Amino acid sequence: MPFYQFIQAGTPAGKRTLQRLLALRQKLKAEVPTKQLESNLLLATWNIREFDSPAYGERLLESFYYIAEIVSHFDIIAIQEVRDDLKALKKLVQILGSHWHYVITDVTAGSQGNKERLAFVFDTRKVKFGGLAGELVLPPFQKKDPETGQTIYEPVQQLVRTPYTCGFTAGWTNFQLTTVHILYGDATPNNPDRIQEIQTIAETLSKRADGKTEWSNNNILLGDFNIYDPADSTYGAIANAGFVIPPELQHLPSNALKNKFYDQIAFKVRPGRFNTTGKAGVFDYYDVVFRAEDEAEYIKDMGEAYNTTAAGTPRTNKSTYYKTYWRTHQMSDHLPMWVEICIDYTDDYLNARQRPPQEEGNPS
Repeated sequence: MPFYQFIQAGTPAGKRTLQRLLALRQKLKAEVPTKQLESNLLLATWNIREFDSPAYGERLLESFYYIAEIVSHFDIIAIQEVRDDLKALKKLVQILGSHWHYVITDVTAGSQGNKERLAFVFDTRKVKFGGLAGELVLPPFQKKDPETGQTIYEPVQQLVRTPYTCGFTAGWTNFQLTTVHILYGDATPNNPDRIQEIQTIAETLSKRADGKTEWSNNNILLGDFNIYDPADSTYGAIANAGFVIPPELQHLPSNALKNKFYDQIAFKVRPGRFNTTGKAGVFDYYDVVFRAEDEAEYIKDMGEAYNTTAAGTPRTNKSTYYKTYWRTHQMSDHLPMWVEICIDYTDDYLNARQRPPQEEGNPS
């Protein structure tokens, strides 16, 4: 469990935090499988909005406790939109406890990079960092000079936010995670630049996954793809590259409004050594924290921005500001997506050892 000893139980905010944490824990226990040391791996991805940015005021300590409680119910979680200042990530891990570690990218340069990092946060009691870590850089385009026959290397446009790939081990298996935050571009379902980024990443990783010298043949591509709908070309680019999205996740919207399919977890793995269990989902924390009916409790925390716009005019719909902007900067405008994976194949291994050598594929 996270460390909650600094909650001031005698204050209104402290009392609310304790009540909401209990409700949050009850909902998590009801919807997310229990973590098991040897048999399962609970993998998640979560875009935590501008983690951390004072765009709509500082994140309350209360919010960090809720985020930590959610993260603690998984073994490893990919987090997008970690900002250049690591203050928020460090505070989260401090609340989680010393057995939680993180690995991160450098800040993506350029205005489109938005001063963001990508991160993996993991429970070292279950998951071990395997030594592999790298930001995905696309290889140059190769072609033959028609006159000389020499190979020409032409630079390609790199991704706006560099994907992050890391190797981990748990139980019997190892696995390689690549997390992304795909370019959004204009607000259209099939933005061509977005399609190109997804297609390029998925195809590049798919080719590597089949390599004999790949760190692991269990590859998972996950993160914020900014996909509008499963019928879009953006979604199809993942499947066309050979990755499989579990059926349980294929029709689950992951944004706070539950009308977009931004986040995905896709697999290209070794059969029989890294199987999903059929349990997966998207966790909606707004059922119990920062609820619509809690708006009046946070008016003081929202400050003058609750009453007046940045242009100085009175707000005509304060509830929209609370629900759409302020609370999504306290938690996020995305919901965490998760999947359970089986990592114990002891019975399969022992049964295989009982078969005659020729049945195992060895010479007789």
